[in-house]
Parts: sequence; C-alpha cells; structure tokens
Amino acid sequence: MEFPEPDEPVESTDPEDLKARIDAGESVTILDTRAPDEFEEWHLDGEGVTVANVPYWEFLEGVDDDTLAKVPEAPAGEPVVTVCAKGGSSEYVAGVLKEHGVEATNLAEGMNGWARLYEYRELDVPGDAVVAQYQRPSSGCLAYLVVSDGEAAVIDPLRAFADTYVRDARALGADLVYAIDTHVHADHLSGVRSLATDHDVTAVIPEPAVARGVDYDVDYETVAHGDVRSVGDVEIEVVHTPGHTTGMTSYLIDGSVLATGDGLFVESVARPDLEEGDDGAPDAAATLYDSLQERVLTLPDDTLVAPAHFSDAADPREDGTYVESIGTLVRAMDALNMEKEEFVEFVLSDMPPRPANYEDIIATNLGQNDATDEEAFELELGPNNCAASRDAMTSD
Repeated sequence: MEFPEPDEPVESTDPEDLKARIDAGESVTILDTRAPDEFEEWHLDGEGVTVANVPYWEFLEGVDDDTLAKVPEAPAGEPVVTVCAKGGSSEYVAGVLKEHGVEATNLAEGMNGWARLYEYRELDVPGDAVVAQYQRPSSGCLAYLVVSDGEAAVIDPLRAFADTYVRDARALGADLVYAIDTHVHADHLSGVRSLATDHDVTAVIPEPAVARGVDYDVDYETVAHGDVRSVGDVEIEVVHTPGHTTGMTSYLIDGSVLATGDGLFVESVARPDLEEGDDGAPDAAATLYDSLQERVLTLPDDTLVAPAHFSDAADPREDGTYVESIGTLVRAMDALNMEKEEFVEFVLSDMPPRPANYEDIIATNLGQNDATDEEAFELELGPNNCAASRDAMTSD
C-alpha cells in the first residue's frame, strides 16, 4: 500500500551495518511494524537487542501516548530501528516517530534486505586447501566452498547466491567444477541446478535422493556411500548418513571436515519428520541414531563437523564460524551419548514447527515445480527449523 509522506526525513540503516552492530554486542533497539503472526514466525534478535512488535496500522490514524508507550526506548544518542517486510511501512513509522520526537532510522529493504545478507568466513583447517563457510543470518543456512589447485566445489549452495560461489572461486584462482547437495532441502531453494545451467558446473546429488522423484531439467551425477570426488588435491569422500531424510549424505573434506548437512548441527541433531511425516518419524529417528553412531562419531575426535544450518542456540567460534570438533560435541551434547530408545524419544519430544512452505520447497528442489527467482526468494523467507530442537541439547 501507499503510505503518507512523513514531514520528517528518514535515514536508512543498511543490513550490513545493523548486523555488525548486533555482532559487536551493541545495544540495538528494534521496532518491528509487521503483523504479529509474521513477527512471531521470525524477527531480528541477538545479545544486546531489544525488540518490540507494534503493527504499522496503529500509526496510521494518529498517534497517542498509548501507542508511543509501546515503542521501546533506545539508549541515549541511539535511534530506534524500524523494520518491516520490504521497508515501506517501517519507513513511514520511522517518520511518524521522528515527528513525535523519537529518533528513528529505517532498515533498508526490511526483512527482505536482511535475507540478502550472505557472509564468507574461512575455516581453520590443516593443509593448503581453502574451506570457507557461507552464512545466511536470516535463516541460519550454511554452505561450503572448497578450493584446491585451481578447482572448487560448493556444498549445499543456495539458489539466491549462485553467482557468489562462482565469483569467489575465481577470486581464489579457481574454477567451480562441482555443485553438491547433501539432501533434498526443505527450507531453501538449492542452487545446484542454477549453477549447472548458468555456469556449466557439474551438479551432484546423493543417489538415494533420486527415488524421491528427482526430475531435473539438467544433467546431474549421483554419488553413493564410499564414492570420492577430487577437487584439485583434495578428496571429498561420500558418507551416507540417512535419518533426516533417506538420502541425507555427509561429505568428508580432505579427511578433516565433515559437511553434515542437516544430520548433525553444533547445537542439535536433525528432525526426522520432513520426508515421511509423523508416522515415519520414529523409524527415521532410529536410522539417524545409527548414522551418527556408526558413521559420524567413529571419525577422529578432531574432525570438524560443518553443518548446513545454525540456530539462535548455536555459539560461533572466536573466528565467527559455526563448526565444532566431534570430540567436543560428544562431550557436550546429551543426545550423542544416549541409547537408541532414549535418543528416539528425545528427538520426537521437542520438534519445532515445520519450515514455512516446506512442501513447495521440496517439490521445487526435486524439479517437480517451477519458481521464478522472486518466487524462490519469497518461498524460503523465515527460519529453517530443520533441527529436532532450536534449543541447545547439551549438558550443564
């Protein structure tokens, strides 16, 4: 809708600048002007963040003291940051606040702008290869770029950032040769097909995933447990780890980093209900237990677990990456030290709501549905919810 032009000019805050302030632990005051259900589904948060939800329509017909009392008070000298979906209603609200003597700034492009943030961080790994982690703060999605001797591969690429992987590989003196998925994702649109179509990259998916109805319009390769793909001097070993899905597959990079997809996170384990639903979840959870115990936790303790997601409960390392050694996770995470029956009961007891639009996202990732870039971006907005619990499952 068209909003009235406020009398006071409104400055904008870039998502990158706001993210830097939140990461630095600064006091940030946010007024989210979206509808309450949108706010509850996902919103900006973090240590040092004060956030309140007052829908924009409460500012349309005049503002009284009761409305202003709902606006959180920012520290002296700091503005309230207004936020909406695309930046329109929050810009109007920021202007209204300024008219009433409240310093305010607007988040440019709103939550859509926040969802376009994508950060690159290199992992501390042995050897000469570069292994970089991409982080999407809005949804907690993680992807990995592996670069060695002029070649590169990306694991769990996002469609919205397909060009980024090609550009970054070139900046590191490499050509992107493989785009690899760990499984059929339910929370975001995969970039595997986009990279194959637009950049002549070889698409790679787990062989067991094909049975779910893969119908790609591009050629692709499949990999099975024990297969190896070489990227320069680095070997990527295929480790089938079903449970989250039947095709869930991890990739052991250079013997030191295990890209676990949605099987194991640094704060939780996978949810088992997104493929077979509630009825199939108990068997899938039991399969997940076997995968973790027999194929993940048997690796050396110093092997880094590099998941496909992180939640608010996850703590980054000092370098800002969301990875952790297997040994540390075993010592800290209760779920990794349970017997199978207890593990299954635990996983099933605390699953969050399923990801928004997950059925449409799965169908699109299988190639059964089509989506424009704009439709794809809208489909995947919001939290990932792919873990069994968004709370850390660790001992005190």
